[in-house]
This record gives sequence, structure tokens and C-alpha cells, in this order.
Amino acid sequence: MKLPAAMALLLALISAAAQAADFDAAQTRRILGHGPWPPAESADRSNRLSGNRDAVRLGAMLFGEPRLSGNGAISCQTCHRPDHGWSEAKARSEGLRLQDRNAPGLLNVRLQRWFGWDGANDSLWAAGIRPILKDSEMGGSAAATAKLLREDAPLACLAQRVAPDYATGDDEAVLVLAAKALAAFQETINSPRTPFDEFRDALAANDRAGMARYPEAAQRGLALFTGRGQCGMCHTGANFSNGEFHDTGLVFFLNDPDRKPGTPRRADPGRHGGIAQLKANRFNLLGRYNDDASGQASIPARHVEQQHRNWGEFKVPSLRNLTATAPYMHNGSKPSLRDVILHYSDLDEDRLHSDGEAILKPLKLAEGEIADLQAFLESLSVPNDTAARYENLRREAAACR
Repeated sequence: MKLPAAMALLLALISAAAQAADFDAAQTRRILGHGPWPPAESADRSNRLSGNRDAVRLGAMLFGEPRLSGNGAISCQTCHRPDHGWSEAKARSEGLRLQDRNAPGLLNVRLQRWFGWDGANDSLWAAGIRPILKDSEMGGSAAATAKLLREDAPLACLAQRVAPDYATGDDEAVLVLAAKALAAFQETINSPRTPFDEFRDALAANDRAGMARYPEAAQRGLALFTGRGQCGMCHTGANFSNGEFHDTGLVFFLNDPDRKPGTPRRADPGRHGGIAQLKANRFNLLGRYNDDASGQASIPARHVEQQHRNWGEFKVPSLRNLTATAPYMHNGSKPSLRDVILHYSDLDEDRLHSDGEAILKPLKLAEGEIADLQAFLESLSVPNDTAARYENLRREAAACR
């Protein structure tokens, strides 16, 4: 049987590109799978405000609004810093109290399927409600949020534009409106093309001159990433993440500075605890605030179930714009990219529980390989103007009357 013409053409392209770049055919397929970038935009069906320009402005205004917190001093940007890749610069974030984890970055957050390190939320807008209401983070309330949106002139102006009858709704409905506006804004925080993307597209086109512009160290690191390192088993797709959860051999137990002598150390259950929280959350996509009438958006929450292996699993982060978001890992325990690479190079297999990640093995990297892999990871980062665009949106929002 003959291959269809399109398939034959693709195989020929992969073969030629692999020879041109010194990657084998399997590696070339994997590299091409990390694009194209940027991916096509699509609205969140569960959020009727997704893509609404006034909702984006309202969300930007709320993102930097400390009055959402109980003490009037903490906003979303306290932990998700626009000047730090929309992530936390401290190892563990601090709201009203010290948190167990490092706040993840928000660049390209619209591409995720689960939200938070443990996936305790199945929508971006529900993920925004959690810190507002959580006593140890912002310590706010539905009543205070609704009061703010009804009484603050610019916020009320924008809220009325996106939902003319919002002020007559109950406090919880107004809280959800605020969260959906926050999500609409966060969907716009996207990173630009990188040197890797230029190389990937040149590889797809068999453009030898374009491929040659990609640094040799980054190419060697990419070969390791797609080959012996097997990094692409989890860091897949254009966003370099499969969106799921894995145990990567980090310590389970938390370092609690206020722990009293003789009391047991707390462990972070990761995805195991996140699934329990998701199921119990009235704001999940099985609830009444889901705007998707088709029911498609709620399918993941309907079918996800706790498994023993979920204990200590955390979400695979994107690798894009890593240079702006140190420290790394869910607990902020790795100060630099080199430290992350060394973790996988010297991985303690005894730490992985019996039904954990069978694919993880110590890479035992040579010093040159460490440098090459770091060069590749750094090629996934470029400066971006998202912080400046955020400030422009806030100025536009403040002018609403």
C-alpha cells in the first residue's frame, strides 16, 4: 500500500531536516512537535467573559487591587510579579501567612488544562477565587469583593459594561464575575517567539542557513533533551508541558519554621490532595457557574479520580521563559536552572515510590552536557512586553466612567 502523498512528503521533510541538523528522524519529529508558536487562540467556553476587551481591562485592574484582600495590602501581583515572569521570586510565597509552595508563573496560562501545582482547579477563573477566599493567602470574601465592584467607580463602570445587571446579583455571583474578568486578563499574558522557535521552523522548512543561526550549544542541548534525557516525555507540545502531574523525586516534607519541637513534619500531598479539593469545590466546572452549555468543559472533572500514585505528584510546568521565573520547582527549592538540571542528573531513585515515575533515571550528565542543556533551556526565553501592556490596561481601566 502506498503512503498518501502528504504523509510521504512529511517523511521526506523529516528525513532531510534530520540530516541537515544532525538529529535523527525520531528527534526531528519531537522537535517539530514543540511548535508552531504561538498556538492559535481560543476562548474558554466555561467563561463568557473570555476574550471580552472590557473584561480584560477589568481583570487587569483587579489583578493589582489590594482591596480584594482582608488586610487591604495583598493583591494577585504580590505573588505573581509582572517583573518576575508573573511568578514568585521567593522560594515560598507569602500571603497573610507563609505558603507551602512557590506561586507558579502565569505566562501562557491559557494553555493549561488544570490550574495550580496540584490541579485543584479545572478553570482559570476558579483558580482566581481560591487565593481571594483562602484565609492564609488574601483572606478576602465574596461580600467584600462584591462591595468593591459595586462602589468603586472605574470597577463598577467596567463591570456594568461586561454584565449590565451584575449589581443586582448576589455577592457570590459578583465574586465569580470578578474571577472571570481576572481570567480574561490572564489569558492575554503570553510570551513571544524565541530563538528555539526560529530554529524549529527552519528545521521544518529544511532551511540550513536558518538552522545555523541557532547556537551550537543549544543544538547539543536540544539533542540531549529529545534523546537520552527523555525530557520530552513530560515536557511535550508547543508549551513544553503535557499539563499533567508527576513525581520528580523532590522531598515530600515541608520545612515549617514555626513547627514546634516534637511535632511531626507536614507532607505536601500534591495531586492527591488537589483532586480531593477539586471534587469538593463548588466553583468547579460541574457547578452552576460553568458557562459551557455543551458540557464538554466539565468532562475532565467528571472523570478524574484519586490514585495512590498521585501522592507527591505536581504539575509539569512549561519551560518557556524559565530564565525570568527562578526559583524553580513547586517548593522553590532549586535556585537556578543548573540546580534543576543537577537534580535530574543525580536523581535519587530510592525517593520515587513504587508506582511512581518508571521513566525517571539519573542522567549522570557530564559538565559539558549540563552546560549544553542549560543553553537550550535558556533559548526558550526572551524579554517580553507583558508587564508594560498590563500597566497600559490598568490606565485604560482607571479612565472608565
